[in-house]
Amino acid sequence: MKFDSLQARQCPSLNVDSVANLIVSLQRKTGEIPWFQGGKTDPWDHVESAMGLNIAGFPRKAELAYRWMADRQNQDGSWYSSYIEGVPEDRTCETNMSAYLATGVFHHWLIRRDLVFVKTMWPTVERGIDFAVSLQTDRGEIFWAKSPEGKIDPMALLTGVSSIFMSLKCALALADLVGERRPQWELAFEKLGATIRGSIHIYNISKSRFSMYWFYPVLSGALTGDAAAKRIERYWKKYVIEEQGVRCVSDRPWVTMAETSEFVIALAAMGNHRLARLVFSWIQERVFDDGTFWCGYTFPDMVVWPEEKISWTNAVVLMAADALYAITPASRLFSHAAWDGFRFRG
Repeated sequence: MKFDSLQARQCPSLNVDSVANLIVSLQRKTGEIPWFQGGKTDPWDHVESAMGLNIAGFPRKAELAYRWMADRQNQDGSWYSSYIEGVPEDRTCETNMSAYLATGVFHHWLIRRDLVFVKTMWPTVERGIDFAVSLQTDRGEIFWAKSPEGKIDPMALLTGVSSIFMSLKCALALADLVGERRPQWELAFEKLGATIRGSIHIYNISKSRFSMYWFYPVLSGALTGDAAAKRIERYWKKYVIEEQGVRCVSDRPWVTMAETSEFVIALAAMGNHRLARLVFSWIQERVFDDGTFWCGYTFPDMVVWPEEKISWTNAVVLMAADALYAITPASRLFSHAAWDGFRFRG
């Protein structure tokens, strides 16, 4: 048994070993972690899976995943949107994907306190953040992608920039660890946060049917306090199916374990652990016979769809459990109270 934690046993229905072993079984020798057996790999979910490995006690596997990222980085600091066995499938370069490695590496630091590894990954993190910031407008939003032809898509997505906001916090914390100053990142962080808090109307509202559009500004810490609480309360009925979980999209009766788990992390980040535990309890029986979690299911007919066992879905369930039960020293990574601007005080 690789994983053992007194805190985790407070959530007895969660089979951590099975969840972790699924991710381990999907990881290729190169370090790549596809969505499922034979599936694609995208850099954001690959990092999410690596974070799950760290929580479950597989730090070397996580490091291998992060080194895969370093080996695949493009010269401009980006990554392609998806790969199949290391070969680019979709050559779009998304800003949130280029930035998210910073979150993963800082998460690794909080658990392992391995400064040598942080310094090894720092140039890769730095280039990834620089790519994201290079697509920031004077107003503060960050455009979502560069096309395979090298054209910038002049569209900003609230979910994507919220993820980048979190990644910028982590990147600046990593900069402190390696003794670097990045004032241009600090400015980018402040401007981006201001647009999320005060200019949400500038973001592509067509994506508002996705529940991530609702809670990602809270998950990232861009919205805190009363503003966060009001946003959660205002749209609760739009995205939540009581005693079931969180819809992926507001106009479909499809509950997903990943969105539900991320929402649990957002609630815990606000300090509302009571409600977070309640929501997390709703999905504890949505598992296959081996204890790994479904990707999602339709409601009320309870049809599991898709049928594949997804790496990053199971990883974010582990992240939610960590946020609730303090399994690792990284449990407060998303906690609003743990951050003072971009400095982690957890």
